[in-house]
Amino acid sequence: MKALKNTVQLIGHVGQEPEIKNLEGGRKLANITIATNEVYYKENGDKVENTEWHRVVAWGKTAEIIEKYVIKGKEIAIEGKLTHRSYEDKNGDKRFITEVVANDVLLLGK
Repeated sequence: MKALKNTVQLIGHVGQEPEIKNLEGGRKLANITIATNEVYYKENGDKVENTEWHRVVAWGKTAEIIEKYVIKGKEIAIEGKLTHRSYEDKNGDKRFITEVVANDVLLLGK
């Protein structure tokens, strides 16, 4: 069960073109958002569709794959870990971010 700690797997569609940053030493950073959809029915039979948006960060080789092959609307699967961080915005307010740090990406669909 040790391997199951803090593991996230998502399949969804990319919501925007990937943001790629080239860092010192040639290392790459990719930021994307993925939409996952859930459909369920209420007791009265009404259909409910819910979309969740997930922030995804990828480093190194995984970021290079995203840069080369991932575009807005593409269906992908990612595996990674959930992380939380905070920062101060330009007004001095503390902001919190939850994101998935991707270890692997799988290209789905056409």
